[in-house]
Amino acid sequence: MRIKNLLHFTENHRYCVYREFGLGSLDERMLNLVYQPLTGAFAISLYRLLCDHLNAQQVGYSPVEQQRGLFLTLGLEPGERGRKQLMEQASLLEAVGLLQTSRVYFPNEDDYIYEYELQQPLSPGEFFRTQHLTLLLRDKIGKFAVLSLREQFFAKQPEGWDSQSVQKENISQPFYDIFELNTHVIDYELEQALTEVSTQTRSNQPKLSEDDLINYADIIRYFPRGSRNRQFVEKLRFQPEQMNVLSYIAYKYKLDIQDICRMLDEDGIFTADGELAEEEIQRRANLQYRQGKKRTEERQIHEAKVVSLRQQHQQEAGEEPQDLPVEHAVEMEYYLEVPRQFTGKCDIHQYNMMLRNQPYTRMLEMFYPGSVPNSINDIFEHIDINYKLPEEVMNVLIHYLLAVKMSQPGERLSGKFVDWIVTNMLNQQVNTYEKAVRYVQEQNKLDLRISDQAKLKGKEGAAGTAKRTGRSYGRTPARAKPEIPIVEGSQGKASSISDEELAEVLRMAEQMQSGKNGG
Repeated sequence: MRIKNLLHFTENHRYCVYREFGLGSLDERMLNLVYQPLTGAFAISLYRLLCDHLNAQQVGYSPVEQQRGLFLTLGLEPGERGRKQLMEQASLLEAVGLLQTSRVYFPNEDDYIYEYELQQPLSPGEFFRTQHLTLLLRDKIGKFAVLSLREQFFAKQPEGWDSQSVQKENISQPFYDIFELNTHVIDYELEQALTEVSTQTRSNQPKLSEDDLINYADIIRYFPRGSRNRQFVEKLRFQPEQMNVLSYIAYKYKLDIQDICRMLDEDGIFTADGELAEEEIQRRANLQYRQGKKRTEERQIHEAKVVSLRQQHQQEAGEEPQDLPVEHAVEMEYYLEVPRQFTGKCDIHQYNMMLRNQPYTRMLEMFYPGSVPNSINDIFEHIDINYKLPEEVMNVLIHYLLAVKMSQPGERLSGKFVDWIVTNMLNQQVNTYEKAVRYVQEQNKLDLRISDQAKLKGKEGAAGTAKRTGRSYGRTPARAKPEIPIVEGSQGKASSISDEELAEVLRMAEQMQSGKNGG
């Protein structure tokens, strides 16, 4: 708890408690045997007291109360000494990952309210995989006591299961093989009620599965000792948010531990204060991803000559989408139709979940199973680096361009057309998945209206040409007017005009008409 002035943290200030979990028997045992030696009994008592502010069968926020009740319950003096002691115990809980304290300012009341967000104790497996917590426990109770505790928490595997000859097969049934949802009927009242009741997400960083997370121990094992960035890398073990950033970048650009260590050893990755430069490391990761993509394409040319290696590569490419994380749900109101090339591969639920949660690089690989063309990669790389569009917005843009626009005959994807769409999206503040879906739906309606107008003008032009060719102006051909070539409004020539050019002509006509009316 970083508070410089004790007058900003008094017994008269109000507070509330937030938690989204419930303590079980295993959590209680972890608190007693593992966390209590780290922080002391007083800090664990404070943690349990904060947990009891909410009903054991509920999650969310507790009522707002004055901190005077905390001081009296814990037996602290309501003064400077008691404030320091409460701050010290709360800081111990924050250091071991059981508590996060925030100060919320209300301008109307000109006052602060403290929010104590409780975190669930780590499971035994997660705790003993965390290096700094395990080393701290060793310093508190000793090495042999740590080993004894670890054996108490883990039950042994049955005999013979660890043999290499034993094979394990997953025979579980997935959700959509058993249940079928009615997606044709949208219950707006239910969705609105669930949105109002549901708690907001506490972190903007997308969560990954345990297999995709990078462990600090792996980084420090491969990182060179004599590097000038060694001191900054060692601080990462106390910065879980930056470790999550590294894990997401590694998952997004398919980097391994050696690649991450190589980039962390380069100049410019860390700022002067020792913070991780996220934009710089993402730019270099993207550059390495492009270089690795070129090397992969060259290697695949040679592997194609061997049938067995080619089949193995196809199997690996086919199993890849199963490991994609599912994080944010998509309301049925914002469902997009599955493209024709994905028919039979995934249903509408799986496709929209991929649009909502996957990086744009993975979505491009879904549309181009073999290899993503460099021109397409360059377009979306330019959008990602320069325009800073969110991943889900870029995925909706990919759906609109590759699944809707490119499916029409005579359409081609150009960088100028994509820049025009992205600029329009930025002007309309399209920064969420829902806004992007609405924008795409409006664009589809506009495209249909423009195509109908083009067809109508083509029919009128053809009818006018037929009338002019059927007229007779006189019998003396000497004084006949010279024939003026007339452009025929055929369907083939009308379709040569692209939608963006026609939209630009209509926009200029509206501006000229509005200028005349204004004059």
